[in-house]
Amino acid sequence: MSSALAGELRSILGDDGVLDRQLELHVYGKDSGITRGEPSVVAFPESTEDVVAVVKAAKRHGVSVVARGSGTGLAGGAVPLEPSLILALTRMNEIEVVDVENRSAWVGPGVINLDLSNHTYSDGLHFAPDPSSQSVCTIGGNIANNAGGLHCLSEGNTVNHVLALEVVTADGDVIELGGPAPDPIGLDLRAVMVGSEGTLGIVTRALIKLTPNPTAARTLLMSFRSVEDAAKTVSDVIAAGVIPAALEMMDRLMTVAVERFIDAGFPTDAEAVLLAEVSGHEAAVEAEAEIIRAIADDNNAIEARVASDAKERQRMWLGRKSAFGAIAQMNPDYYLHDTVVPRTKLVEMMRNIYEIAERHQITMLNVFHAGDGNLHPLMSFDASEEGVIERVKAAADELLAICVALGGSLSGEHGIGLEKRDSMGLVFNEYDLDAQARISEAFDPDGSMNPNKVLPSGSRCFDFGRPIPEGTWV
Repeated sequence: MSSALAGELRSILGDDGVLDRQLELHVYGKDSGITRGEPSVVAFPESTEDVVAVVKAAKRHGVSVVARGSGTGLAGGAVPLEPSLILALTRMNEIEVVDVENRSAWVGPGVINLDLSNHTYSDGLHFAPDPSSQSVCTIGGNIANNAGGLHCLSEGNTVNHVLALEVVTADGDVIELGGPAPDPIGLDLRAVMVGSEGTLGIVTRALIKLTPNPTAARTLLMSFRSVEDAAKTVSDVIAAGVIPAALEMMDRLMTVAVERFIDAGFPTDAEAVLLAEVSGHEAAVEAEAEIIRAIADDNNAIEARVASDAKERQRMWLGRKSAFGAIAQMNPDYYLHDTVVPRTKLVEMMRNIYEIAERHQITMLNVFHAGDGNLHPLMSFDASEEGVIERVKAAADELLAICVALGGSLSGEHGIGLEKRDSMGLVFNEYDLDAQARISEAFDPDGSMNPNKVLPSGSRCFDFGRPIPEGTWV
């Protein structure tokens, strides 16, 4: 089957547009998470027409399709669980049109996040979502997972920055969702597609909203003797009516790892470090920076200072974005979690995180988007150690359950994928899951688009073996 499909794909894309040798397939069987699959064939389309032809070929051969960007996903969203065609969209990387007047751009799904902002910098514009992987992750991947980033506190996640999408459906049809108007009429299927993780169709072009570059910015570094004082500072800043462009926290283990990896100027003797950025007009950022510094002092900050110049500011944020790379020096493997709790529950959740880490004997470092309660506990381990994977997974399950019990959610920006698929029942009841399954079936009746992701098996109401509520349709 895979050999016949590969042959047909070569007739469409050429020899250099198809991979089907064992070693090549092994490389594309994993993203940046901890789950591995084995694809049957990998295809590299270069246009919407290529995608249409590839999807139709896969359908003729009865093979499911899994879209993939740069492979930086952390939830197993691009990992095939069954013989599948990996549709690698990295060659569709054209920045087609930048409309400076309307602050938008049509781009391909393979455009690198940071490349787009660098391209539009001279126009005074940028793409606001900025994941830590922004130097390598793709716009298509950002759309698939509704990615966030350091500045999502003030700017929102990717869904707030996508105006329209060109999508190839499971049948190979090309549709456009949304449009250049800020408030298009009708159902917002654009928003349904963003965050659907490739289960509804393949995004081949996107109309991206661009954000004006701030005229001024200030970055503050604050250190504390306790996580509690740092967390209270976060809540107090928001309560004071100041919404920073970014508000990030790291615990001591993480700052030590970062400083060993890159000289970012973080204190390694503090139990917690906060980074805050305010941006906008000069007078406003000066005033807001002073408010934040005063609040930090009121919460017993060891130090609260503003970066002296652009170079120091850049170094601070480079340190924060190097956090995930920094832990690679500790052990050969790591598992990065992504859960959310209300800001007021940060202290309680951090206590739980440390207790879980100690009980399961796992080194756990913490870095997170503190402003919106998006936690990123990092478990550092050696997968060759007997029983460690089981401990890591058990700890991850406990973290999820506690976050939800505290009023939080399963994911803030990484998506559900495989990682949290079977935990969806913690947040949604059977009727919630049924409603989501019906939407998926409306787009993809055969379940050929990235199957076995996001929704647990048996998500349709009749799969639960219980009667359908009166008045609902099947």
